[in-house]
Amino acid sequence: MVSPVALVRTLFVALCAAVLAFAPAQAQQGLTVTTSVSWTWDESGDVDDDGAVFDDDDTLLDGDALAEDADMAATRRYAPSATLATLGRAKAHYGPFAVIDASTVRMAGDVTSATPRQFAAMLAAFPRLKRLEMVDCPGSLDEHANLILARAIRRAGMETVVPRGGSVRSGAVELWLAGTTRRAAPDAEFGVHSWADDTGREANDYAASDPVHAEYLGYYREMGMDDAKARAFYALTNSTPFDEVRYLTRDDMARFVTLN
Repeated sequence: MVSPVALVRTLFVALCAAVLAFAPAQAQQGLTVTTSVSWTWDESGDVDDDGAVFDDDDTLLDGDALAEDADMAATRRYAPSATLATLGRAKAHYGPFAVIDASTVRMAGDVTSATPRQFAAMLAAFPRLKRLEMVDCPGSLDEHANLILARAIRRAGMETVVPRGGSVRSGAVELWLAGTTRRAAPDAEFGVHSWADDTGREANDYAASDPVHAEYLGYYREMGMDDAKARAFYALTNSTPFDEVRYLTRDDMARFVTLN
């Protein structure tokens, strides 16, 4: 004889099975299932003798660091060199930044709305940083944040460097221009193209007299270009559509700004 408790348990299991079997059919009849995934930045890891956090398994050029929005960033001409694929153990990571030693930070990845705050936190923790090595920088997903970051780099008195095999494209070129001194290896690449607003209109869709151009021209003058060079560089970048890229060399950039 089956006890009442066992009977109830059996009926409950049967009911659950029926619900699970029925759910897919209901989903096919118009039920929408949404899955949300949230990402958090984790500073967990080992601690070195200075108390800084690092992760032995991290390399600066991992998949996350190089993730690009295809519509927002130019693609580099060539793959990173083998010497850049593994950049050694970092003391700490702040967004696209990896602190290598007391004076050097390396950058790989896009600028987002969070990047200026990450840069400020990094300088607060490592106030002697003076050299920014731009290894693989696709550009910006937030142009306003990009210009905030650029001016923060200038205020910090940083030297900006594109090392051997390094690449800066799109808005990252503005970051490189922000260096109080600028260096670039002979094979460094600089990818430029026109900006586009949130309606899809590009720089050349606006009249030359439109105030929209003033922010960029003002920034280039702020970074040391005279008016003629600022206008020439701005015209050069805008001669290439937003969804394409024009590559410039170190010597090309030296026509507009002083290299050290």
